[in-house]
Amino acid sequence: MLGEKRQSEIRILKEIAELLNEGTEIDSLLKEVLQKLLHITGLETGWVFLIDSQGEFRLAAEEKLPPALTADNCRPMCKGDCWCIDRYNDGRLNKASNIIECKRIEDAIAEQRKDTNGLTHHASVPLRAGEEKFGVLNIGSPEKTYFSPEELALLESVAFQIGTAIKRIKLTQLEQETALAAERNRLARDLHDSVNQLLFSLSLTARGGAEMADNPEMKETFSYMQDLAQEALSEMRALIWQLKPRGLENGIICAMQTYSQMLGLKLNSKVKGVICLPGKVEEILWRIGQEALANCKKHSGGSTADLTLAVDEETVTMVISDCGRGFHYRENDIPSLGLKSMKKRTEALNGVFSLKTELNKGTEIKIIIPIIMGGR
Repeated sequence: MLGEKRQSEIRILKEIAELLNEGTEIDSLLKEVLQKLLHITGLETGWVFLIDSQGEFRLAAEEKLPPALTADNCRPMCKGDCWCIDRYNDGRLNKASNIIECKRIEDAIAEQRKDTNGLTHHASVPLRAGEEKFGVLNIGSPEKTYFSPEELALLESVAFQIGTAIKRIKLTQLEQETALAAERNRLARDLHDSVNQLLFSLSLTARGGAEMADNPEMKETFSYMQDLAQEALSEMRALIWQLKPRGLENGIICAMQTYSQMLGLKLNSKVKGVICLPGKVEEILWRIGQEALANCKKHSGGSTADLTLAVDEETVTMVISDCGRGFHYRENDIPSLGLKSMKKRTEALNGVFSLKTELNKGTEIKIIIPIIMGGR
């Protein structure tokens, strides 16, 4: 009998290991692993909190939570304190543990919310790889108030596998981001050394042709060629800036001001709060800011833009506006690829993108990104 139980545990670990080895996206992988774990162990309910180095948590995966905890898009699971997260953050939760009772369930009962489906207790297991911690795996079943040492040992083994997989995925993502930055730098160098120089030479040649030409039509043609070359040169320099943002090391405001000057825009900037942003958040704001300022230059018909950057303990808000032509806009019907790209970049960091514009009344783009969760 003991041999059969041991074989069952090995089979469970093997199936989960195979699933974890194939995953490349953390949240979807956690969902699949949770489903597999509950199915092959016969347990019913599970959820995973990912917790960052500041102790901030988010619900990354859940399976068969009772209605009392899924109300309002799982809001009871996404706010407030609970014992498992408190124990995790203060270091007491360092191995698989029986949690006496679930505080979130207790709160649901006290507030007379929907059915709890008999769930009152759960086991909590930290997700870790070596000394690095990533969050908590919680498992429970209706009327189950105690997990045996054998069950806890199995859950601890699974949690270690999950933690190792999370670390692998994070390292892979970091490697990809580093490779992408290196490729951007290479493209920027190549464009500067080849196409940029060719356009500069073309501009000088056209200028010389215009000065030497006696025929008015020929002179006008050379002048037109020079104007086109100058315009293409400005576009190329802007593209090189987008690939390799020089000046960002001095802060995003400095980078935006320099980029605006290169575009021929006057940028009025205002800062509220202390600007100290996670690298990923700053990079996304910079990319969105570039696109927004380029749009101001191309489409507003004006030569001035306004930038406000406000930072508090939880969020960073960036607003870029102009008093230009504006355009017809219906909510949730974003008209251009550039604006869609801004929205996608913002939402990738759990942020909120909004656009306000009216014909001949200017355009305002507002970005709100959570600082802690957005930068992870």
